[in-house]
Amino acid sequence: MSTKSSQFMFLCRSSSWSPHLGSLTSRNTGVCCSLDADKYENDPELEKIRRERNYSWMDIITICKDKLPNYEEKIKMFYEEHLHLDDEIRYILDGSGYFDVRDKEDKWIRIFMEKGDMITLPAGIYHRFTVDEKNYTKAMRLFVGEPVWTAYNRPADHFEARGQYMKFLAQTA
Repeated sequence: MSTKSSQFMFLCRSSSWSPHLGSLTSRNTGVCCSLDADKYENDPELEKIRRERNYSWMDIITICKDKLPNYEEKIKMFYEEHLHLDDEIRYILDGSGYFDVRDKEDKWIRIFMEKGDMITLPAGIYHRFTVDEKNYTKAMRLFVGEPVWTAYNRPADHFEARGQYMKFLAQTA
């Protein structure tokens, strides 16, 4: 997996925005920030992000053998390369894992996510998720409006969301 010349901008929030996640800093097609996960229930920073980005719906998923029904099946499903027609927003409340995303040259970029990290993957980006060796991730899933759970496995290039994403990448060249 390469992190050179990626087409992603990942940002970290402590008290201000700054570059984050190594060399994944050349273009703004995804956003990652870091928040205080211990106070997610009453965090003014999280509320501000939800308000500004219209994240009106949320739930919490715990990905581990003891908590997630059909764990093995779900892990395989999460790891299958796919896209969504809406942005995918995840806030890691505990544990850790990896999002793999495709760069402009269609190469994988691995993004390590841990407690406090929030990521927004744009609609139309091919990606996958896996837990790390700890096999434990607790995450908040955020949506604009009602949740849409549909994942479209690759190839899914015929969707408008994919076309819009590819057009955006072409404009950033």
